[in-house]
Amino acid sequence: MPELPEVEVTRLSFASAIEGASVLQARLGKPLRWPLGLAAERLQGARVGAVLRRGKYLWVPVSKPEPSGGLLLHLGMSGSLAFSAPGVAGEAGPHDHFDLLTDRGLLRLTDPRRFGAVVWSEALAAPAAAKLLAGLGLEPFDERFDGAHLHAGLSGRKVAIKQALLAGDIVVGAGNIYACEALFLAGVDPRLPAGKLSRPRAERLARAVRGVLAQALDAGGSTLRDFKDAHGVAGSFQMQARVYGREGQPCLTCGSPVRRIVQGQRSTFFCPQCQKR
Repeated sequence: MPELPEVEVTRLSFASAIEGASVLQARLGKPLRWPLGLAAERLQGARVGAVLRRGKYLWVPVSKPEPSGGLLLHLGMSGSLAFSAPGVAGEAGPHDHFDLLTDRGLLRLTDPRRFGAVVWSEALAAPAAAKLLAGLGLEPFDERFDGAHLHAGLSGRKVAIKQALLAGDIVVGAGNIYACEALFLAGVDPRLPAGKLSRPRAERLARAVRGVLAQALDAGGSTLRDFKDAHGVAGSFQMQARVYGREGQPCLTCGSPVRRIVQGQRSTFFCPQCQKR
């Protein structure tokens, strides 16, 4: 599943090229998770604004006398966005479910499993978008996200710390790979009950979350199966992982075998010597 770094890398790969473009046509393929909420032909003639990201959602604002609002996009489990020059992309295939053709190029959503979404909303704060964004925690690079915020958000929670990070209601972006890596850097056992994390350890974990996500962004995200940005470039963070995907291999710090367990139906990788409860 594309996580925050992959979604941000995707945004960066096409946002500047499409900003200011005029929409020539919009096309819908097979139904996605939610309906568009607007007749696709009504987007014709709209001008595209600055593309933003909130959590794992992308917001593509469009404006014209009527309608004015934007498209909230989610890549689902296996979706991807591609942006190509006019006439380069070719005909839509069976898994291409949304096209936004502009005078600067074609933005195309490909999603074999159709768990992704393209939803029209009059604004980010309007009901259609606000309902989907409700409950999202702080962005990891928000100056308000620190050890105090993390510690307060975890207070009283009995769920394992790794699952608390994945929930996304305290901080967004710590997906499975990045939660494993951040917990390793902070020396925290992923099985620790979230409410038992001390304030000093919460400070270390908050720094580790920011550091891992920044490293992932620099690496273009992670490509475990088929993730590529809007220009077809794969990520390489998986090659830098310290514990994720390294079951049975020696820990890069102490040499102990990296363990794998399952938490909430997700694989968790950790070093039982370096990470303490």
